[in-house]
Amino acid sequence: MCIAIIVEGKNDRRRLRQVLSEEVTIHCSFGTPGTEQIERLLRQAKDCDVYLFMDNDASGKRIRGKLRDAFPDAEHIYTRRGYPGVEGTPVEYLVEQLEKAGLGEYILYPDTGPAPIWSKEDQI
Repeated sequence: MCIAIIVEGKNDRRRLRQVLSEEVTIHCSFGTPGTEQIERLLRQAKDCDVYLFMDNDASGKRIRGKLRDAFPDAEHIYTRRGYPGVEGTPVEYLVEQLEKAGLGEYILYPDTGPAPIWSKEDQI
């Protein structure tokens, strides 16, 4: 299955690449897309399941609206209001949102390191 995620810019793509396998292609709209950019995205994402992951701000909503028209069957992934865009969203929240979108098999889970060793004294 071909998976394509469309984000606003290359910093968003870099951030998602930290938690997604190479099997998932990540395309950029590079801001509010014009006709040519939308056509390019349509060609790139042809025959793929498309996901739109934009910032939760005015420009992200405007971009999402334009892309919603071009990709009516796309799944929508949202970052929380208050985070500084997709690129500034904590990894844990990105993983949570990608799991909700059904992309769990493509997630590269961050290494949390070894579990702490507890002793009886720690429980007191």
